[in-house]
Amino acid sequence: MSFFKHKITVLVAALCVTLCALPLASARHKQPVHVGPQKILFIPHDNRPISDKQTAEVVKKLGYDVVVPPDDMLGSRDNLGQPEQLWQWLEQNAPGASAAVVSSDSMLYGSLVGSRKHTYTAEEIQARAAKFKDFHKEFPQVKLYGFGSIMRTPRTGEASGHEEPTYYRNYGSDIFRYTVLRDKQEMEGLTRREKKEYAFLERLIPQKSLQDWLGRRNKNFAASEQLIDLTRDKVFNYFVLGRDDNAPYSQTHMESRHLAEYGKDLGRSQFQAMAGIDEMGMLMLTRAVNDMRSEIPFVYTRYNWGRGEFTVPSYSDEKISASINDAILATGGMAVQKPEKADIVLLVNTNPDGKTGEANEWSNDGKPREGTTYFADIVSDYVAKGYPVAIADIAYANGSDNALMEELKNRGLLFKIKAYAGWNTATNSTGFVLGEGMLVKHMKDDDIDDLLITRYLDDWAYQANVRNTMARQLSWLRGDGFYGSLDGKRDAVQYRSQRMLTRFVEDNLPPMRTLEEISINFPWNRMFESDITHTQHVEPDFHFPSMALKQ
Repeated sequence: MSFFKHKITVLVAALCVTLCALPLASARHKQPVHVGPQKILFIPHDNRPISDKQTAEVVKKLGYDVVVPPDDMLGSRDNLGQPEQLWQWLEQNAPGASAAVVSSDSMLYGSLVGSRKHTYTAEEIQARAAKFKDFHKEFPQVKLYGFGSIMRTPRTGEASGHEEPTYYRNYGSDIFRYTVLRDKQEMEGLTRREKKEYAFLERLIPQKSLQDWLGRRNKNFAASEQLIDLTRDKVFNYFVLGRDDNAPYSQTHMESRHLAEYGKDLGRSQFQAMAGIDEMGMLMLTRAVNDMRSEIPFVYTRYNWGRGEFTVPSYSDEKISASINDAILATGGMAVQKPEKADIVLLVNTNPDGKTGEANEWSNDGKPREGTTYFADIVSDYVAKGYPVAIADIAYANGSDNALMEELKNRGLLFKIKAYAGWNTATNSTGFVLGEGMLVKHMKDDDIDDLLITRYLDDWAYQANVRNTMARQLSWLRGDGFYGSLDGKRDAVQYRSQRMLTRFVEDNLPPMRTLEEISINFPWNRMFESDITHTQHVEPDFHFPSMALKQ
């Protein structure tokens, strides 16, 4: 053996001995070698199907292992959530994870509803927010994506859906108007008449109630500033604050302006304060996937004729094009000006007059309106050219545009597009379908169809049709219960809704094996949210014991 070969052999042997002698990292820090699909932790802001399992299902279809906490840890309508248990769950499941998409509302207050009703002290909230920094230090390999909410300002007690403190049912309209004037006073000043109205509302609204409402908002506002500081310290890979049930003048709008100003040095590549909330989990999961794949999806957006991109939808404080552009940036995508360069072509169904109706209005009867045929022609044209089309159906809030869906059905387009959404607010639909539309290019056709079926059953069949019919029939049913709290009528409503859904599917969707069995339940004990499942019918497998013949 030559001198040089001998020297190399000795060095290698010494290196091996040295490496073996190094102390092993503690089990807490040592990450297992990854085998199988990449793991993404997902903590939604509550356990509603759209926020929770329907959002996770989109990313699961890509082959990722999306791990979600047990239902009883997440907030519901009656249970405000378990923030301390969620922190334990996050730390226990972090080993082996590539990313964590986390609702800050769940981690600080227990849930989205919890953020509106909690009684935690400012110190408790700040201590929980500081845990994000500890988590990042403990698990630096886990990319952290956070989404939280700027507290909403419902226009009325009825509009709050019983998700605000009890006093909001009596003074909701007055509190909303009071904050409208506060915001306007700061932005442009008040007229003499408005100043008198402001003083009157201060006397009218019970001070204890107003102090409780504003006091909770002040604590949540300070927590949002703390989370922005953590983003500045690189704890979060991306952090977004959403605002829902909002208006051009309101407390929510005012706080959003201040928080956007507070974080403006970060740039929108790290932080945004933007319209919407329920779709934020979908946006951040999409960003996590795009980051892991090192992809920047290109999005081309086209609107219906008329007001189009300048439409300011109900429940929002800005034109829809601004909300969509923010959502594209939040996912890590980029807007492009030509469809041929796009990974997804987003077509936005708006009313030409720029107004957003409610899906339960008489006008949503399935008959073509101004702009219906024109928009359907756009869809037909882009599909015929082979573009991957996603539809954001926002002509109505809280359900599909029946006239548009009838056109898509008659033209055979329902399963030629790549993604669809027409649920809840306009920003909920546009944000959700953007995320899903970016990700479907990695999916099999059957999985794309399955996601479309989920939205057609929920947004079109149930929200725009069955829900309205069933609501009119509630008074016929025996037992206690009403639209917002089904109680004793719940079983009867589920049974009737299931029959209506089955009939709707037979009339409107092509025969598909996964539509053979349809069931529905109402996890929040009210008609607004539904949990619809669709599966293939399986015949029972009977096994009879063999019987020996008598001799």
